[in-house]
Amino acid sequence: MKQAELPPNAKWSGPSHAGVKAPEPIVLPLRATRFLASAARLDKLAGGHPLEEWLRFMATVARAQHAVATTLAPAGSLRPEEVTRLVEARLPPLAADGHPRDPAWREGLRLLLAEIEATPLPPPAVEAIEQLRAMDDTQLERLADHFLRGRVSADETAAAVYIAGALQVYFVDSAARLIASDLRLLEERSLCPCCGSPSVAGVVTASGLTPGTRYLHCSLCATAWNHVRATCITCGGTRTLQVQAIEGDNGLVKAETCGECHTYSKLIYQVQDMQADPVADDLASLGLDLLIAEAGFARHAPNPFLLAGDSADID
Repeated sequence: MKQAELPPNAKWSGPSHAGVKAPEPIVLPLRATRFLASAARLDKLAGGHPLEEWLRFMATVARAQHAVATTLAPAGSLRPEEVTRLVEARLPPLAADGHPRDPAWREGLRLLLAEIEATPLPPPAVEAIEQLRAMDDTQLERLADHFLRGRVSADETAAAVYIAGALQVYFVDSAARLIASDLRLLEERSLCPCCGSPSVAGVVTASGLTPGTRYLHCSLCATAWNHVRATCITCGGTRTLQVQAIEGDNGLVKAETCGECHTYSKLIYQVQDMQADPVADDLASLGLDLLIAEAGFARHAPNPFLLAGDSADID
């Protein structure tokens, strides 16, 4: 069995002998705190940051997400037997591309827009909200599909920020109502076991039973899952990995680069700051992305709030 493969019919492939603690393979999100944590962290990081205005706007979005997540009635959940069927088939039960979304996500979008509109906004943000309010349900679903498939066109990018926010609320709520012990890590370990989305960043823990463990954090449903360290999450390579950071930085956020597939992913080290948040600290470290991109590495997967595509690819 290769290091990153999942053994048949197993939920965890780590050590199990006496005296060795195996990390929890899957940690589901907490709807009550997920977005509030990002909002607080974004506000803290924004002060004096070159992107302060944008980070504060993203904090506004996160607070609106929290308001919706804690007031909107839960959407319909999967039946236990359906979860079992999908997990046994090695499929994510809430597959982002293919999961039949409950229409409640659109109500969440409308509530999100109302929350955000209650705060001062720059003209482009107001225009994007007006664009969404002019769409019917079919158009909203189409834009949601474009976002989930990574095919957002340039003229949809501003509106897609709010689509992303609403879909995150919907998928976090859906994932939070699953049972972690019912799930399995996917054979493609870089993808979320709940919804099949890529991670926004990896967090190296500094506490708990197994400090030093890497957990990838889903960019859509905020589920965290264990992924072995010193292994490229894109190609599984181990020979040419390097961990790089901005010179003189405090070492909180670093980039793990792979010389085999020329991709990189973010690593956030809790030992430097226990309040670090995978969403907020990723957005606040865009300078690192620019430096790594200049060195010829492509990001493993984009942050959903920065996702834009080519309109020629959209049917």
